[in-house]
Amino acid sequence: MRVACLGGGPAGLYFAISMKLRDPSHDITVFERNKPDDTFGWGVVLSDETLDNLAANDPKSAEAIRAHFAYWDDVALHYKGEVITSSGHGFCGIGRKKLLILLQDRARELGVDLRFETEVESAETYAKDYDVVVACDGLNSKTRLLYQDTFKPEIDLRHCQFVWLGTHQRFDDAFTFIFEETDKGWVWAHAYQFDDDTATFIVECSQETFDAYGFGNISQQESIAICEDIFKDHLGGHSLMTNANHIRGSAWLRFPRVLCEKWSHENVVLLGDAAATAHFSIGSGTKLALESAIALADLLHGEDDMQVAFDRYEKDRRLEVLRLQSAARNSMEWFETVERYFVLDPVQLNYSMLTRSQRISHENLRARDPKWLESAERWFMDQAGVSPNAPVRAPMFAPFKLRDMELKSRIVVSPMAQYKAVDGCPTDWHLIHYGERAKGGAGLVYTEMTCVSAEGRITPGCPGLYAPEHEAAWSRLTDFVHTHTDAKICCQIGHSGRKGSTQLGWDTMDAPLPEGNWDVVSASPIPWSKENATPREITRAEMDQVRDEFVAATQMAERAGFDMIELHAAHGYLVSSFLSPVSNVRTDEYGGSLENRMRWPLEVFEAMRAVWPAHKPMSVRISATDWVGEDGVTPEDAVLIAQAFANAGADLIDVSAGQTTPDAQPVYGRMFQTPFSDRIRNEAGIRTMAVGNIYEADHANSILMAGRADLVAVGRPHLADPYWTLREGSKIGDRAATDWPLPYLAGRDQAWRLADREAEMLRA
Repeated sequence: MRVACLGGGPAGLYFAISMKLRDPSHDITVFERNKPDDTFGWGVVLSDETLDNLAANDPKSAEAIRAHFAYWDDVALHYKGEVITSSGHGFCGIGRKKLLILLQDRARELGVDLRFETEVESAETYAKDYDVVVACDGLNSKTRLLYQDTFKPEIDLRHCQFVWLGTHQRFDDAFTFIFEETDKGWVWAHAYQFDDDTATFIVECSQETFDAYGFGNISQQESIAICEDIFKDHLGGHSLMTNANHIRGSAWLRFPRVLCEKWSHENVVLLGDAAATAHFSIGSGTKLALESAIALADLLHGEDDMQVAFDRYEKDRRLEVLRLQSAARNSMEWFETVERYFVLDPVQLNYSMLTRSQRISHENLRARDPKWLESAERWFMDQAGVSPNAPVRAPMFAPFKLRDMELKSRIVVSPMAQYKAVDGCPTDWHLIHYGERAKGGAGLVYTEMTCVSAEGRITPGCPGLYAPEHEAAWSRLTDFVHTHTDAKICCQIGHSGRKGSTQLGWDTMDAPLPEGNWDVVSASPIPWSKENATPREITRAEMDQVRDEFVAATQMAERAGFDMIELHAAHGYLVSSFLSPVSNVRTDEYGGSLENRMRWPLEVFEAMRAVWPAHKPMSVRISATDWVGEDGVTPEDAVLIAQAFANAGADLIDVSAGQTTPDAQPVYGRMFQTPFSDRIRNEAGIRTMAVGNIYEADHANSILMAGRADLVAVGRPHLADPYWTLREGSKIGDRAATDWPLPYLAGRDQAWRLADREAEMLRA
């Protein structure tokens, strides 16, 4: 096979090596416009896993690479004069120039034709003369641009500016992150050693800080001088160096996140950064390139049909690329918004930084550095007011206080519709359902949305608080919770709006009733879907009436013994329909601007708060995004909405997302709604509750310890297991639980024994 590699970086060189190893008769030429010893980066980072993959593919080059690695185990955070270090992370770095030279030597040894200082022509030219053209021409790939109609690249130019520098100051004891506040904004550095006397030193800042310094209008040397001054306390008198002297003017960049829909065109295939990029903050770009090179060589060698090989290469590698890009995106976005986290204590900031990619979880940190994590958990307990003499427990078991309500833990049973009420009245189903979950270890149990009128119900099976029998039934339930458990209970109060008069959840969700439908109202006469009835635009008089129904339900909730209430202002129901521009097109003072759209929801909340006892807390559930881009509620809007409710007396924002329009395009995943809670909590300084695909103790503890929320609501797992909290505590080794029901202590002891046995087997 005759192969042309367009680009002599790690991807092209290692692919050439891998092909020659599989069949020495392959005729492979690498074209590179630069000199063999030119390089425009400093060091690269590889994991132990990648090194093992390299060793399995080519032991000789892997051994040479390993011999030149700088190893370190720690991550160090420098922030406000403090240095916080955690261990067990296992990094290794090598100079990019050294890596290239080692790969060049191995390629020559195997008979690869290396042509340096050769201007690379269009891929079309090589495609005529070679069986396969591998375009490994970097993140600014000309080949990707040439065939963009086929490759369909998605290129997202990110927000921060960065410059890749080096220094002779040693950082050989830790991968180091340094954050410095200047009079023009925050500037930070990613620093790591890659040989005996040189370290990578990447300087990064927001666009606002970049503009304030004028970095885009000054020379590289002037930029470097400023950076040396900013980081003088960390450089030990050493200078910062550039190897991008070929660039005129500023060498600062904005990172382009690249992903292509397709990776091949006829006999041309993309490799490395040409196909996909991963942000430098997790150091996986070279890993992706090398491992993709192995995969491509395997398939081209093993498949008789080139197109089959290309299709399998793309299919097999895409999942790994997306997985790493997802982690890289999380990490990148953390740095892009890092200034919001400078309100955190250094301990919590460090934890947030370590877990930013979501590849490292709470229990994973415990395995890496149990001593540091225990000290962080102790710090969390101290902040929660726990006695220093109490045993250290995971954050999910730290107490929490809202006004006079004290919760034993941070786990909440999320509101989940049961559709088992009769004429709005809770039944024995609700008594058993909520009673069991109150016994299960959660600190707080939410009811499903409890409606303020018969017309405000979502379905005929939804409960309400608008009749004396409703109040009596809820009183029976709260009495059970308070008598037999130490959990607290919150009543979520709402009105269905245009999503009302629909079938039970296990019939056809959100579809109109087959018969017996009632009139529905909304902010504007926009039906939920083509199948749903068009709601009446609620009048001012009706707004007053519904507000008063919310007040009456609040008073009933107090008499029924609830510890807390929540206004449901999310998911497209009546209050939510005012907040979202996709459902509110009013032209009066209740439509148009966000301030106007907030007017009636705030009226309702303030009226409820006025009759709800001052010592009891009140929360609001919001949809932090409509998932329709700028045409709907955005995360920026959500911060303003949360602030308005907090200013009116809300103690907690229950941060959900979407369900406001059938046109939404949500992005799902683990903890997928937590970033919205994170933003509101740390930008606005408001206590929040995170919800959405949270199903392990690891998720809950990571969210809480990183300061992304104050409470964690767990929904579907509590449907499957009322004792989710106690069971998850058993799994992670918590043995300080005192809230198991006394009749269940024998079950507790067995759960603990089984969990200990399983942990021991895993260690073995």
